[in-house]
Amino acid sequence: MWVFQAPQTLQQPPYLPKQFPYPARLSSQHQTSVSFRPSSTTHNNQLIQSLCKKGNLKQALQLLSHEPDPTQHTYELLILSCARRNSFSDGVAVHRQLIADGFDQDPFLATKLINLYSELDCIDYARNVFDKICNKTIYVWNALFRALTLAGNGEEVLNLYRRMNQIGVPSDRFTYTYVLKACVTSESLISLLQKGREIHAHILRHGFETHVHIMTTLVDMYARFGCVSYASCVFNAMPVKNVVSWSAMIACYAKNGKPFEALELFREMMLETTDLLPNSVTMVSVLQACAALAALEQGKLIHGYILRKGLDSILPVISALLTLYARCGELELGQRLFDRMDERDVVSWNSMISSYGIHGFGAKAIKLFEEMIYNGVSPSPISFVSVLGACSHAGLVEEGIFLFKSMVKEHKIYPSVEHYACMVDLLGRANRLDEAAKVIAEMRIEPGPKVWGSLLGSCRIHCNVELAERASKRLFELEPTNAGNYVLLADIYAEAKMWDDVKRVKKLLAARGLQKEKGYVPDTKVVLYELDAEEKERIVLGHSEKLAVAFGLINTNKGETIRITKNLRLCEDCHSFTKFISKFANREILVRDVNRFHHFKDGACSCGDYW
Repeated sequence: MWVFQAPQTLQQPPYLPKQFPYPARLSSQHQTSVSFRPSSTTHNNQLIQSLCKKGNLKQALQLLSHEPDPTQHTYELLILSCARRNSFSDGVAVHRQLIADGFDQDPFLATKLINLYSELDCIDYARNVFDKICNKTIYVWNALFRALTLAGNGEEVLNLYRRMNQIGVPSDRFTYTYVLKACVTSESLISLLQKGREIHAHILRHGFETHVHIMTTLVDMYARFGCVSYASCVFNAMPVKNVVSWSAMIACYAKNGKPFEALELFREMMLETTDLLPNSVTMVSVLQACAALAALEQGKLIHGYILRKGLDSILPVISALLTLYARCGELELGQRLFDRMDERDVVSWNSMISSYGIHGFGAKAIKLFEEMIYNGVSPSPISFVSVLGACSHAGLVEEGIFLFKSMVKEHKIYPSVEHYACMVDLLGRANRLDEAAKVIAEMRIEPGPKVWGSLLGSCRIHCNVELAERASKRLFELEPTNAGNYVLLADIYAEAKMWDDVKRVKKLLAARGLQKEKGYVPDTKVVLYELDAEEKERIVLGHSEKLAVAFGLINTNKGETIRITKNLRLCEDCHSFTKFISKFANREILVRDVNRFHHFKDGACSCGDYW
């Protein structure tokens, strides 16, 4: 640290501000004297630069106002110093002085100013710098592309990119990276996949397909749009792959419902690339794949690898491990891991809260939520999604209503579609369907399929035909190709013995070329045909859950827990059947359905028959 002290034998130059200390010597740590040379412009520039590097921005700005000939490098360091200090007022002051000194048309400094305003979330100021500069080099274009992409203005980036191409400015590898990212970071509701495909063609035409960073970004873009086959083709065609490329493709599989493929690609990476070690990002995706498959033993092996490679101190990895153990029904292991953490961020807390919630331990989830706030960690919107979901699964209606209100009043978090969906689910499961419908009616944002889907699911549980028809009408408009919505409505009609309506929905399914891909036919009271009791019993015997339980009993050791995963809600008949088997066979059975976990033991379920 520089410590300046005015020498008694010299007088302060008249053009320096009185409050600016006159330097004479360094601190006792350095024992080297230094003094101002007011007549030397070079020396003053060097001193301003030195002050910036040492973090003394205020002193640097005071000296700048009396420097008649600052250099480009001086301004560069001043702008970077403003960014480090996160100071908008100082940034504007430097910008004004820069203009006064004739640097307003310097493309290099324009890029630095755009980056500064981007980091300060002042995107309008960044646009202004871009608009005023006459000599827009590719670096200036890239700086604005980056700023707009970070701000979520993807469509604006693509419009500017079109303009850049029209005036003949050639793209470089950074340009392609930013415009590809703009396709997936846009806040617009319009899908920009087609724009991304056009940029892909542009990349190929201009010979950039060998650039690993561009192609990795392309893989990530297709992954975020769910275009797994496109991402795979790009990845397989890459002549050179780095750890980021492998990680992007593994994440693509893990996040798009292909966990087997994610684990297989990870195995391939470990076998084929002895010089590339997976990083924390890779391991998070691999753990997510294990969690999706409830692959406990595989997850434990990955955990051991993480420990050997020293990745166990990285918070996203630990959070993914917590989720893995929760998804495999090993809450105690997850809790032990959580308790040993030296540092916990909001993501770690959210993982643990969510874990207890999906296992039906609503009171424990609320307690953890309160502990998080007590420990000084501010809840995020996801925190409230997790804790509200926990209340819903445990039937803690009043507690959920209180938390929803506190989210708005105390934590100033405006409810999103996910929060409203949780509230509709919470009220609907508790058969307070009129209140759930009122929540939807009073929403200030478009409900969307998540909210209407929550209402339809609740109508299925309580057989409310009127509300089900209202919800399904909106869902058929919003998700015309989602077969599950049609099947749910048919289930509700079947339970109400409205067979003509069941046939009508089935014809609608057939006319639209839709079919139910997996899962089960509901229990005898909701079999979608008017059959006699014996025939209905024969149908429910073939439910996937019963077959899975039978397979587990045959292929596991005595006393070993049977773990079952399914992609739809556990039906009532299979729930009763599994309770009986857990007592008769003296086995613990863990079933994970689309909503939550069911622990069957000694003839009882952890959900208390509320799910």
